[in-house]
This record gives sequence, structure tokens and C-alpha cells, in this order.
Amino acid sequence: MTDHTNHTTSFIFKMVYYFTCKEVDPPALIYMGKNEEENEELIKYGWEEDVWFHVHPHSSAHVYLRLQPGQSWENIPAKLLEDLGQLTKANSIKGSKEKSVEVLYTPWSNLLKTNSMATGEVSFTNNAKVKKLQVKAKDNKILNRLEKTKIEKFPDLEKEKIQAEKEKKRIAREAMIAKKQEQLRLEQERKEQEALKSYDTLFDESNMRSNYNNDGDLEDDFM
Repeated sequence: MTDHTNHTTSFIFKMVYYFTCKEVDPPALIYMGKNEEENEELIKYGWEEDVWFHVHPHSSAHVYLRLQPGQSWENIPAKLLEDLGQLTKANSIKGSKEKSVEVLYTPWSNLLKTNSMATGEVSFTNNAKVKKLQVKAKDNKILNRLEKTKIEKFPDLEKEKIQAEKEKKRIAREAMIAKKQEQLRLEQERKEQEALKSYDTLFDESNMRSNYNNDGDLEDDFM
């Protein structure tokens, strides 16, 4: 007997938690996955602007900070680092029970993922680009403040990344066009200034030849 039941494929997006740190200006976007499956998706579809945080050596949520344009992962404000450290520690089963933990952080682009690694497991391309943050006792004030900003979403991470990369290319293309136009304007301005300078030199009295001789008579240049 043939089974004619229709089978439809549905894409199930993973849950991602979003937080906002308002201790800095502009406010910072922080996000993390619900579990190791979400962690895997975040590893795969992270952005160049993302900084990854994780409790070492325990398992924990993969917490990400999305940097604003022009910001550097090496100069994250102290208040923002404190929020990130507390949030990462609180979302580690073992780490949350310890008085103090070490949180590692590095740019998303420095994460190394191979097929032999377990779900959610990562390493680093360059260990020199990994920083350590010591996080002490749990700070409920910070965690409660962040919890009030928490938003749960089921984003299409792949689509969001593609759109973000397209937008960056558009901005870069417009910046390149604007730069070329400015270069052409400056070049035209330079040529016009040189032309005016040549014109002024042409009519400089010191470069003009008199038609009178030294006796004040007209020179006889006619044949």
C-alpha cells in the first residue's frame, strides 16, 4: 500500500534572547541562545561586529555583544564589560554557583569551528586575540536591570546576516562613489587655480615688454 500522505518541511528558527545595556551611549545590544543548539546557530551566523563571551572552563551560554560602527572589541567600556560578565556567569550552571569565574571574550571572527567538535563547542584561530575577564559575586542589580530589557525572538539568523552584509556593501559602495566625486572636485579645483595663476602671471607688469625705447620714443620695429 502506497502512503500518499503529504509531508511538508518547516523551518524551525531557534530562540534567541536579546538584552540592552543602557549604561553606555549609545545603548549596546547583547544577545545569546537558549541552549547549545542556539549556540551552534550563533556561531555559524555571527557578524563581524560581534564579540563572543563564555565562562571558562565550564559550559555556559554563548553571549554576544554587537559593536557599534567604529567601536573596538579591545576597548569595551568597563560598565558594559561588567554587564556582559554578569550575564555570562549567570547563564552557566556551574559558573553561577562559584564566587568568581573567568570569562573569555574574543571577536566572533576569531572563533574556530570544525566538524569534529561537539555541538556548541568552539576553539580560537588566534589565542593572542582572546581576553580574560574576572567576574566575581553575582550582582542581582545588574541582572535585574538587564532582565527588564529581555526580548525573546525566533530570528532567521542566516537571512539577517545576508541582509546586513548587503547593507554594508551598499554603504561601502556609496562611500567609494562619494570619495571619487570629491577627488574629481578637488582635481578640478586644482586645475582652475593653476589656470588662474597662469593668467595672472601672463599679465604681470614685470613680464610685459614696453613698445618705447629708453629715450621714450617708439621703437621702430616695422620694415
